[in-house]
Amino acid sequence: MSDSFQIGTIHLQSRLIVGTGKYETYEIMQNALDAAGAEVITVAVRRERLIDAEGRSLLDYIDLDRYTILPNTAGCFSADDAVRVARLGREILEQMNNPGQHWVKLEVLGDKKTLLPDPVGTLEATRELIADGFQVLCYSSDDPIMAVRLKEAGATSVMPAGSPIGSGRGIANKPAISIIRELLKEGDPDYPVIVDAGVGTASDVTQAMELGADGVLLNTGIAHAQNAVQMARAMRLACESGRLAYQSGRIAKKLYATASSPWEGVVTAIPGE
Repeated sequence: MSDSFQIGTIHLQSRLIVGTGKYETYEIMQNALDAAGAEVITVAVRRERLIDAEGRSLLDYIDLDRYTILPNTAGCFSADDAVRVARLGREILEQMNNPGQHWVKLEVLGDKKTLLPDPVGTLEATRELIADGFQVLCYSSDDPIMAVRLKEAGATSVMPAGSPIGSGRGIANKPAISIIRELLKEGDPDYPVIVDAGVGTASDVTQAMELGADGVLLNTGIAHAQNAVQMARAMRLACESGRLAYQSGRIAKKLYATASSPWEGVVTAIPGE
């Protein structure tokens, strides 16, 4: 597809962003990333997530010439912790000369049970990271007002959750996602709104894109599928299909039926009988 878009200084063709965690093996991860057709992949910066039990580094299994890394602050429960982890990610990517060194997927979580974002901590960390030169992609709830506040604080992209992380429930509140998109794009139609979290299967991706999202970010839906590589390809096709459907302009929903063929000129009897 030639329907490209921009997130900060990064120009993209693929609208599907995928994570690198939770895969059974690094080899399956490699094949799934390829099948997804993603150009941007997220990596949790914390050291315990970069090194496995055998001492192997996740980054050794990623083609850094092919993918732009989006470091994320997964597992952070305070603004201070998230800022520290973001800076660590920048240092790592600077050494690799990867284009993702200037941005971060910001997660400041409220608790370990719901994994919902802490709105106060997220806003605080956003402001501090932007002052430090980061392009910040904010994981947010589906609260439209909070989404606006994050954009006003300077967020490069707001990424509302479809549903809680890893839940597989899909888009739980479609009207909220639509409202967020409308508010964030007022006077700024190219502002990127990306649905993040809760995707369970391909139809969830399609729905997000049909709502007008600029992209979808997911991890568990692929990594924990029975066939991760096949699911990655399904997610890729769903993203493209949903985008095309949105651009095509769906028909309006109606209470009553509308005939596919006109009533005028319908033959009611065979001539001569």
